[in-house]
Amino acid sequence: MATEQQIKTRRVFYIPGYDPIHPRRYRELYRKESAAQAGISGYEIALKPKQTKGPYGWHVDSRIDGQTTSADIDVLVWSDIVRDSMSNSIPATYAQLVRTAWEYIATGALFRLMRLRKGPVIAALYPIGMLLAQLGLALLAGWILFRFSGLAAPWIGGAAQILGALAGLAGAYGLLAWFKRKDAKLFAYYLMHDYAYSARYRGANPPELEARMAEFRALIAEALRGDVDEVLVVGHSSGAHLSVSILADLIRKGQVPVDGPKLAFLSLGQVVPMVSFLRDAHRLRADLHYLSARDELAWVDVTAPGDGCAFALCDPVSVSGVAPENKRWPLVFSAQFTKSLSPARWKELRWRFFRLHFQYLCAFDAPRDYDYFQITAGPVSLATRYENRPPSASRIDHAVSKFTSMTE
Repeated sequence: MATEQQIKTRRVFYIPGYDPIHPRRYRELYRKESAAQAGISGYEIALKPKQTKGPYGWHVDSRIDGQTTSADIDVLVWSDIVRDSMSNSIPATYAQLVRTAWEYIATGALFRLMRLRKGPVIAALYPIGMLLAQLGLALLAGWILFRFSGLAAPWIGGAAQILGALAGLAGAYGLLAWFKRKDAKLFAYYLMHDYAYSARYRGANPPELEARMAEFRALIAEALRGDVDEVLVVGHSSGAHLSVSILADLIRKGQVPVDGPKLAFLSLGQVVPMVSFLRDAHRLRADLHYLSARDELAWVDVTAPGDGCAFALCDPVSVSGVAPENKRWPLVFSAQFTKSLSPARWKELRWRFFRLHFQYLCAFDAPRDYDYFQITAGPVSLATRYENRPPSASRIDHAVSKFTSMTE
């Protein structure tokens, strides 16, 4: 790996996926996992309270290969928007199920997505199947209560049917409510809200999200006018496609100074096709097309086939059918979970799908050329770190999407 590019100061903007949790979760994850990785890899790293204004974040000091670097990391929060989108009643959630399934199935988007990776498609079908199973059990419970009410007919006559119907409805709804309370373990409602959020506008961004993305762009633009060596945007999961549009707007508006900090974009565990394959995702497809050919930034896309919630090794630009002839980005390669995690650790995490989706932000037992903490807090820029890194040979980089229009 090349090491001639010395980075002394860095601003990092982390854009999370569809997550309703407070950003302190990401600080604690970074604190714990960076210490673990430092112990494994033999470098020093320490967190301090945030030293800059703006969103929630923290400061990091590191000493790696004898070089000291400082970084300020901000979490660009849209968890309030996520929580608002999840505040639906049980009937409203089932209505979402119908609309979302129709959008993906009737347009053929789901079948195109299945040509890429089965894991994320299964993850998309899971909440539909689980919610329908819950509904089936609830209806069965309601029917049983109704039938048992018939035993009271000799004593209360025709009122037994009315009471039975009310008991059946109450029992069915009560069981559905119980399932919803247990969703922290089942994730059916959570995933349904996630996919429904994109499907509701057929791949377009809701107005409230566009407004928040404009705020994020302003923060990044301000950092690019500051006295740092690199500004790194990290987009995880759904945050990856938000980052694409934010950075495309940033460059279009001329907000990347020629003599300013290096601009870098790291997309992790991306699920871009779940949105870009939808019929009205004109903006996202245009932004993918535009960003992939720009020389104002370096864009690296890291996924892993072991992550069943991501479109692993799927070039988000190419599979969306919008790759320009002069395409430069992203560099697509795998974090190779099965090789960079010990056999014991891989066995422990193999079936913990949601935990694996966050492994990109965690320590590896035997890291290869991907180390999240050296990227975000180390002395080498993203562009230099991977300038000679070839893309993964097994990547999918041909057009698959049915919808490729970039204008309304």
